[in-house]
Amino acid sequence: MKNYTFDFYNSASLKSYNLNDSMRFQLSILDKLDPITKKHSENVANLVCRICEYLHHKNRVIIFSTMCGYLHDVGKIMIPKEILNKPDKLTDEEFEIIKTHTTKGYEICMKNPELRPYAPTALCHHEALNGTGYPNGLTKKNIPYIAQIVRVADEYDAIVTKRQYTTHVNISKTLEDLIKNALPENKIKLVALGQLKNNQKDGKINARILKILFKVVIDDIVYEIDCVENYVKYLEGEIKRLETIKAYYEKMNVSSKEKDKEYFLEGIKMLLMDKETVDNFMDVLSDYRNALESKNNLIIRLHQEIKIVKKLKV
Repeated sequence: MKNYTFDFYNSASLKSYNLNDSMRFQLSILDKLDPITKKHSENVANLVCRICEYLHHKNRVIIFSTMCGYLHDVGKIMIPKEILNKPDKLTDEEFEIIKTHTTKGYEICMKNPELRPYAPTALCHHEALNGTGYPNGLTKKNIPYIAQIVRVADEYDAIVTKRQYTTHVNISKTLEDLIKNALPENKIKLVALGQLKNNQKDGKINARILKILFKVVIDDIVYEIDCVENYVKYLEGEIKRLETIKAYYEKMNVSSKEKDKEYFLEGIKMLLMDKETVDNFMDVLSDYRNALESKNNLIIRLHQEIKIVKKLKV
């Protein structure tokens, strides 16, 4: 059976912005990152780009924001791999070390004139609107807007990666978790009591940007539906071919003349594909039928997921 693969992120939007040689040089620093962080950075850049498109930013702003998405975690180059890639829960001490990737990323960018414009996002993408973020506990008015966009994309991809989604079915649960971060906390832990009064109406992430993310996610669900529907067409074609083989096989078995048997057998051989035989084609047909049923059910569930996402409120 032909392998079916689905890219969770549709990178078509990124391809519309051709990065010049200077930008490609700047992004070469990502090669120093571990594969997981590099992939995460690419995913975040993808999401940031498309969020900015929905925000109707000018092309130069979209390109700059996308670059910020690529480079937001550059400071993780300086984090020990045994901590960065630890499969178990981090200790409090280890988490404090992980948190330094923001300041380290800022330092890396500031030391390189080519990377300096992206330093604020590297520093601030874990700051929270209500002042509960790190490294400096900044509040809404002091957090760069692009860093606010990157934070939403960053958190979304982190959850998606952790839960190992291979489809957008139940993706609304991830968005529901992000909605909690967009709403005010009942008890906001702030150092300065004055900040509590000023920021008690804010959540951690920007609600407007989160709403835009909903649109991007719906686009991705539609893209997945399109991919699955194309695969369904392939399955239907294969099932039709195998059902023709089955009809030939049945006629061959009831034929009394050897000449007729050979005729139908030759017809079967002409229709068999790689690794299919007269002995196993019925098993292949059964697999294709099961796959077709599964993919049609997936399409139904994806359409249901779109309806759920559209009803989400921030």
